[in-house]
Amino acid sequence: MNETIRRASVFALLLVLALLVRATWVQFYDGTALADDKDNRRNAIETYSRPLGNIVVAGSAITGSARTKGGDLAYRRTYTDGELYAAVTGYASQAYAPTQLEGIYKDLLNGTDDRLKTVMDTVTGRRADPGDVLTTIDPAVQKAGYRALGGKKGGAVAIDPRTGRILAVVSTPSYDPSALTDANTAGAAWKRLNADADKPLTNRALRQPLPPGSTFKLVVAAAALEDGLYENVDEPTDSPDPYTLPGTVRVLENENRSAPCRNASIRVALQYSCNNVFAHMAVQLGQDKVRAMAERFGFDDDEQDVPVRAYASVYPSGMDKASTALTGIGQFDVTATPLQMAMVSATIANDGKSVAPHMVSRITDSGGDVVTDYDERARATKVVSSSTAAQLRSAMETVVRDGTGTNALIDGVTVGGKTGTAQHGENNSKTPYAWFTSYGRSGSGKEVAVAVMVEQSDAARSEVSGNGLAAPVARAMMEAALKS
Repeated sequence: MNETIRRASVFALLLVLALLVRATWVQFYDGTALADDKDNRRNAIETYSRPLGNIVVAGSAITGSARTKGGDLAYRRTYTDGELYAAVTGYASQAYAPTQLEGIYKDLLNGTDDRLKTVMDTVTGRRADPGDVLTTIDPAVQKAGYRALGGKKGGAVAIDPRTGRILAVVSTPSYDPSALTDANTAGAAWKRLNADADKPLTNRALRQPLPPGSTFKLVVAAAALEDGLYENVDEPTDSPDPYTLPGTVRVLENENRSAPCRNASIRVALQYSCNNVFAHMAVQLGQDKVRAMAERFGFDDDEQDVPVRAYASVYPSGMDKASTALTGIGQFDVTATPLQMAMVSATIANDGKSVAPHMVSRITDSGGDVVTDYDERARATKVVSSSTAAQLRSAMETVVRDGTGTNALIDGVTVGGKTGTAQHGENNSKTPYAWFTSYGRSGSGKEVAVAVMVEQSDAARSEVSGNGLAAPVARAMMEAALKS
């Protein structure tokens, strides 16, 4: 063999080796990427080749699957009471990526989760039978919140303080997930929903942090008691009225100018929602101590999964004293979700302990065997002392019995709460946000914590208040949760 032939042979061999390497790369690396690509229609064909597993509320499936008429997508997702539960389920669509519980548990619901595979499935490569997602949602509480919010734009969350089980996640206006399930009609529905100025696809309960107004005063009061700035809720505070924001000429007004807010105790200041007391208290504590307490309650947590990822509620940093004072009344750049404010009340109701909130109790395989039990995984964290929690409960009960939260009163139930009305727009030019955070305890010992935010309603601006708009919604949800 001459030199020319030898070189040609080596070159040809190298080309073959390169081809084999490239083929292997495409098959095992690019192939996986292509298979996982969201735009790969084969994935949708496989996912919807048979019925999906279900999302379950109180033992009944609120999802289903229906046979399609023709085409390569054999089944589509269906929903029972879709608008009622949209903030819980999200949607599974033939055209768009799934969201919320549908998205988080998509592999379980379509049978591709490795935890569902039997030995035979592994050997044959057969897709496993799909599993189910069992939620913690109480249908009575969910319906009560949805109906009470009615035509208002807002969100509400109810939590069992002792277990962390989320009993309701309500967001209005809502939408019917069924409109997005069929690839043939999903595009038009998607455009319509996204063009809606009321943003029905936004989960206001978990994913729209807004200024919490005076409900945040509970956090400031907790910081003052834990720090020892004041020993108890009945001790007079050092609170001038009127109060001028530090370094400015701006006087901070109280909503009720005749209220006894000068040097008021924490109890009286919560009862009448005295801005001067909590603004001054935040300055006395300093932004770092207020932020530390807010974070203990769950603020500034970028990974708050319930298991849907909730948007972080925020306590700002880098402020001057005037801005710090405004944070003391839940303004400036403080933001919170209804979930976060429900967690505040739940912690106070649960003797100062916060149990991780979750809206899925367990996931199961097709035979009903438990794959993961989230109730067992829930852990309690001490946020404030038992003494601080007890004092705040006492003050919150005064708010409902004799203060700004009387619309939350329920016969035969111990109710504590805090109202909030947060400014909206430059110089409060837009309709304020109405808030109410609360807890209720029945004579039999059942407990629930509820937070409600009303972003917009048909009420006249002068009638917008936490007690007028949000407290009745919270009352309806508490009554449903505590009903024997």
